Amino acid sequence: MHQNPTLNESLHSIESLKRGDFFLEQGKPCNKIGKLVKGVMRGFVYDNDGNEITTHFYQEGDMIVASYLPNATIPMTIQALEDGEISVANYAKVMSQINKDLEITAIITREFQKLNEQLQSRLVSLLDQDALEKYECFLQDYPGLLNRIPHYYIAQYLGITPTQLSRVRKQFINKCK
Repeated sequence: MHQNPTLNESLHSIESLKRGDFFLEQGKPCNKIGKLVKGVMRGFVYDNDGNEITTHFYQEGDMIVASYLPNATIPMTIQALEDGEISVANYAKVMSQINKDLEITAIITREFQKLNEQLQSRLVSLLDQDALEKYECFLQDYPGLLNRIPHYYIAQYLGITPTQLSRVRKQFINKCK
């Protein structure tokens, strides 16, 4: 017996990405939203010199969106760091169901709160913490990702050089002994 999909399920399709592929690109309209089913992704922006600055990491179960508003210009690029799969939906259609579908409302509210907490944690770490404290926040905010992300992206995210990251990792190991 085949059941009809729920509204939430009917909005989604699965998109496969290869390592290096872009899910959303800076400057384009934010017309899709996703939930990472498999893989790791990063969000990044370009500085004034054209260098990439990693701003965010995504892991399995995370919502992937680049703007709080559908069809707004995307402020960052989101790229796959591993081959993966994303459950993708039209962002405007999902948002049109807010307050109409309790399941969608609960999911969007929970995921936006999580994104907001991560952004606040990142701002505090960039402004008020030394390199070791930033590293500890990274480990807390992104458990299980340390060995899945190239370390130069972690260093970029922390605002330090790869050499400084190596020193901080040694400091952290010694602190934990």
